Amino acid sequence: MWTLAEIETVARRAHAGHTDRTGQPYAEHIAAVAEGVRARGGTAEQIAAGWLHDTVEHHRRPPEWLRSAPLPQSVKDMVTALTRGEDEDLESYVGRIHETPGARLVKEADLASNTDPERLAALDAPTRDRLTEKYTRTRTLLGRSR
Repeated sequence: MWTLAEIETVARRAHAGHTDRTGQPYAEHIAAVAEGVRARGGTAEQIAAGWLHDTVEHHRRPPEWLRSAPLPQSVKDMVTALTRGEDEDLESYVGRIHETPGARLVKEADLASNTDPERLAALDAPTRDRLTEKYTRTRTLLGRSR
């Protein structure tokens, strides 16, 4: 099994050269999610899922990679739950997160990073508005409207 330090290295390598919508290194987001999980009292397995939560969804590694990675099954389950399918509706996605032990906390940390005022301020107005609406709806479905 990989250690958390190894998982961080794997995640950073997977996202090397990957930038977010504002042009910032994507590794900043995954680090913020992992730290957000830790700050919320998450387990080592949830922190690992925080590091890896976008690795498959953002096509940085294929699903087969996750299945064969030296990770606890619970981490694989959380990453799978947090990987939204391209045509998947939000309700199904959030339902899967609810059904997967530990995944909700990771998604909450992801939403906190995605709605960071500095990150949102760097977006153009239409994108910021669209994403704010999406994240608000996701929080509501998670049971945490804010």
